[in-house]
Amino acid sequence: MSYEIVKKENSEITIKATVGKDEFEKAVQQAYNKNKGKFNVPGFRKGKVPRAIIEKQYGEGVFFEDAVNDLLQVHYEKALDALEISPVARPDIDIAEIGKGQDMVFTAVVTVTPEFTLENYKGIEVETISADVTDEMLDAEIEKTRNMNARLVSVTDRPVQDGDTVIIDYKGFVGDDQFEGGTADGQELVIGSGNFIPGFEEQLIGAETGADVDVKVTFPEEYHAEELKGKEAIFKVKVNEIKFKEMPELDDEFAKDVSEFDTLAEYKESIKKELEVSSKESATAAQRDKVIEAVSNLITVEIPEKMVDTEVDGMLREFDQQLRYQGLSLEQYVQFTGGNLDELKNHMREDALARVKTGLVIEKVMEQESIEVTDEDVEQELDKIAEMQSRDKEEIRKLFAQDNCDYLKSNLKSRKTVDFLVDNAKLV
Repeated sequence: MSYEIVKKENSEITIKATVGKDEFEKAVQQAYNKNKGKFNVPGFRKGKVPRAIIEKQYGEGVFFEDAVNDLLQVHYEKALDALEISPVARPDIDIAEIGKGQDMVFTAVVTVTPEFTLENYKGIEVETISADVTDEMLDAEIEKTRNMNARLVSVTDRPVQDGDTVIIDYKGFVGDDQFEGGTADGQELVIGSGNFIPGFEEQLIGAETGADVDVKVTFPEEYHAEELKGKEAIFKVKVNEIKFKEMPELDDEFAKDVSEFDTLAEYKESIKKELEVSSKESATAAQRDKVIEAVSNLITVEIPEKMVDTEVDGMLREFDQQLRYQGLSLEQYVQFTGGNLDELKNHMREDALARVKTGLVIEKVMEQESIEVTDEDVEQELDKIAEMQSRDKEEIRKLFAQDNCDYLKSNLKSRKTVDFLVDNAKLV
């Protein structure tokens, strides 16, 4: 066998691999042995049909596909090793020559990391992210707790207002036909929540308890149900009950109910301290993101589309896993949102490009600054993980040894590189 680079263009390398005819013949024979039981030829027992008979009846290339697939798996990897190529996306492979009694030749167009220079990243100016806790932030946090402790109280002496919760029955019609999925009894709806299609909730404002209301709406053009897209509809709605949210008074009694403190002043001070910690953590993370974004913008080289495609696929897998934790599949999510998979991928492309550029920046700075992970770094990280998980350090060490300590070191190396960029940035 032989491997050679036949073309280099930007971030694409075309390699040519030649597999000797003897090895190809051996792979074809193995494919025959694996598949001969699938052929029925009159006059022969199943699994006993000679290869020559099968090839005569079905064509001499009948076993080529399996043979080629087996050889590609082996020789593509060998070619990468021999030519010292590190791909960043799936290759485009083409079988150039194939036939009985001859060499198998294939080409592969391989996408690699683009070559680029990175300068002026030390001292790069980045806007400072404030970690200050404002009165508005404190009030908003306390208001969330008030909302969580509010209670719904039935109303009988006034009509529906914005913000009320109503209990309704409804039936949906397009023309004279009641449509599927447009019927419910005892449905709870918060007016102003935007949970129903546009225009529905507003038409219930002013309705009294027990009232019948005809709600006229037009379904959005991007609605998930094909038969309802852009259609005018009428919902016959019965208002069974009106409720409003009664908020607890903001006083010492409230503080006692929701916390371990006896006074509102003490409670507020504790919330402020918690916000200061979380705000500092958020600001630190946001500052790191700002620095990485600024340095990534120094890259002027064109990023290969295949690198972005690969990143999008990875993001899609991550999103699919998150959805499955919530009991949803990717297909269900796409259906519920009224879109399609291609639209979702396109929506992810901007973030995918940013991720690719971030990875390139970290690798380049890592290389140029000779950033390495020491044994001391690893030990300190194991200490942190053990403390966070309240587990024995040696137990954590064994877990990483089983999984792969290289992952831990790679993660640490990337974080050290980002630390270096942040430490050398000029915050303004």
